[in-house]
Amino acid sequence: MSTTTAEGAAPASPTPAAPTAFRPPNLALTTIGLALASFMQVLDITIANVSLPTIAGNLGASSNQATWVITSFAVSNAIALPLTGYLTRRFGERRLFVWATSAFVIASLLCGLATSMGLLVAARALQGFVAGPMYPVTQALLISIYPPARRGQAIALLAMVTVVAPICGPILGGWITDNYSWEWIFFINVPIGIFASVVVAGQLRGRPEKLGTPKMDYVGLVTLVLGVGALQTLLDLGNDEDWFASTKIVVLAVVAVLGLAVFLIWELTEKDPIVDLRLFRHRNFAFGTLAMVLGYAAFFAVGLLVPLWLQRNLGYTPIWAGLATAPVGILPVLLTPLVGRYAPRFDLRILASFAFMVMAFTSFLRSGFNLDVDFPHVAVVQLWQGLGVALFFMPVLSILLSDLEPHEIAAGSGLATFCRTLGGSFAASLTTWAWNQRSTVHHAQLTEHIAAHDPAIQQTVAALGQGDPQRGAMALNQMISQQAVQIGFNEIFHVLGILFLVVIVFVWLAKPPFAAKTGGAAGGGH
Repeated sequence: MSTTTAEGAAPASPTPAAPTAFRPPNLALTTIGLALASFMQVLDITIANVSLPTIAGNLGASSNQATWVITSFAVSNAIALPLTGYLTRRFGERRLFVWATSAFVIASLLCGLATSMGLLVAARALQGFVAGPMYPVTQALLISIYPPARRGQAIALLAMVTVVAPICGPILGGWITDNYSWEWIFFINVPIGIFASVVVAGQLRGRPEKLGTPKMDYVGLVTLVLGVGALQTLLDLGNDEDWFASTKIVVLAVVAVLGLAVFLIWELTEKDPIVDLRLFRHRNFAFGTLAMVLGYAAFFAVGLLVPLWLQRNLGYTPIWAGLATAPVGILPVLLTPLVGRYAPRFDLRILASFAFMVMAFTSFLRSGFNLDVDFPHVAVVQLWQGLGVALFFMPVLSILLSDLEPHEIAAGSGLATFCRTLGGSFAASLTTWAWNQRSTVHHAQLTEHIAAHDPAIQQTVAALGQGDPQRGAMALNQMISQQAVQIGFNEIFHVLGILFLVVIVFVWLAKPPFAAKTGGAAGGGH
């Protein structure tokens, strides 16, 4: 494969002299530009969630049609993430970042200007696709421009963005929709994206990057699109379609299995694959990614179930549910500078293990929640979980990137982020399904102990219905349903607590050292 520099210079010498790592003129400004772009991209994964009813009403669509605003973004994003390695080899990290961020601005503008649900879904699909490379390329660029002693700070900063942005999304989206209009949840991306593009393009101008001309792997691309697209759609729609009772879900499952089977076989045997699955030959990358996927899946499930439970069982509004869960982001924000600066001095496996123990502890606390739990109690548990989150992402990210070669970092980050995203999708579908199933089981078990001719039951029904037996029976059934849902919630969190503890095993299968490798013309360039 031939290589040229980003500026179109002659091919590099086979034995080049050790290059000097590139540093931008203003490291702080460059960091702000990169972080803002990633924050904007991650924010848009959740910012539209609470606005769907308003969007559906304004565009004359049903609530089911409105869910495609979320699904289209998730599907196209999942397809684009594994392509990051190919795109960086072809175009370079700096150029890909600027192009992707600029395209994200255009897609966001199109979302806000959409006059029909079809146009909005198409714009969201474009937005999700161009967002795919943004996070992993940002990670690669941050690692390359920071000196080795400070790379932990760069990774910690990006980890904080990963945690805080999804929390801010529903709160910010709800506030903008209530006080302005839903279009502005997309329009706010325009100035942020333009600023990030201009800053990064200017600050990283002249950054050397080795480019290649890899041939297009059409079989890999087609099977990736079919397999991942079908799988992501299946996971997003499964609960609404009653899973395999639906012909649509069965067809999607068949397409996903066949597409991914062919994709895996082809990519592992292809000389120049579009997605380099051989990265899993690196021990730390393999076990670090596995720990990241399982840990993030459990974390994602917590972030999904707690707001749903607050609204379904305790009657919280979306905004108040967001405020009750928001404290999980406080400690990551406060501790990020300390974690980034001092964490590399410790065995990162110890820090990650402590993080998972904290998150297991908070999950076990939630498994003891009841219908009388108050706002401060929920918020305090969320705050304590934030301590675990603050020590989770940076150590695990450092571990999984530690044994990759510099030219593999962008591809590895994209592949790990793709696996993490799929893990979150699986967690969302499986935990919601399990919660509903366990709630149904417990409802049946609770009603088994109720006899219509029991004087105590008759007295309770009469009291609840204030003399109206039918009204009283409905009120009693509602109480039973709430208790059944609560028991199911508690069971799910008990399982999540155990899962957090299991992840610790995979963390300790990685081996030091955990410092990212240096080298390459730009400390990570291609």
